[in-house]
Parts: sequence; structure tokens; C-alpha cells
Amino acid sequence: MTTLGVSASGPLPPDEAWERYARPGLWHTWAPQIRSVEVGVERLSGGETGRVHGPLGVAVDFRVVAWSEDTREWSWVVQPQPPLVRGLRVARLRMTHGVAAQGSGSRTWLRVTGFAPLVASYLPVARLALHRLVR
Repeated sequence: MTTLGVSASGPLPPDEAWERYARPGLWHTWAPQIRSVEVGVERLSGGETGRVHGPLGVAVDFRVVAWSEDTREWSWVVQPQPPLVRGLRVARLRMTHGVAAQGSGSRTWLRVTGFAPLVASYLPVARLALHRLVR
């Protein structure tokens, strides 16, 4: 297991950037790897489960494992469905996100923990998404 991170800064106020995380229906507007999200709520608050659909029919199930409105931080665990290798969790990732004020805008960050090659291959896409999140 390895943990790597990325961050991005932009002019969007932190409360607005946080709302873009909190509302899964908006994820596709700033995260190009997301086509749609299935979840039973309009706004996350912790504990939710659902499924994210990406390009080429790729889908990942997720569970929100931590949520803090006060610190604007949240974590979720994602697992491709069906699993890439039955019985193995090498494709499972834990992603922790945060938003903070920076100047007149915001800074957002992501830490990804999981199988090293998978984590490293996801970071360029994540970096693009984070830049779009705060603009």
C-alpha cells in the first residue's frame, strides 16, 4: 500500500468548492472521469454508499467513511465492480479530500491510499479534476 497526494488552488470560495464535493450530482461537472453517480441523497453527510460510473462502462462502488463540515474534509473507499480480481482488494482505494481557504479563493487536496501502480496512475486525472473543482 502507498499513499500519494495532489492539490490545486483557484479563485472559487471554499464554501462553494465544498458544496461541489457535497453534492454528487455535480461531480461530473468538474471531474472528467465521472459520467454519473448513483446515491440515495442529494447531499452527502457521511455514511452514504453508492456507485460512480466512469468512461467505457467502468463503475466503482463507494462508501463515505468520514465527513466533517467543520474542517471540510471527507474520505471514501472505492472498489471497482465487478472486482478486477475476485477475492483480491488490490483495486480498492481510500481517498481523503479537503478544502481550505487560500487568499480570496480556495485550495483543495487529495490523498489516495492503495495499490501503488493504481494510485500513481489515478493522480494525473485527479489533478485535472481538482483544478476544475476550484475554478
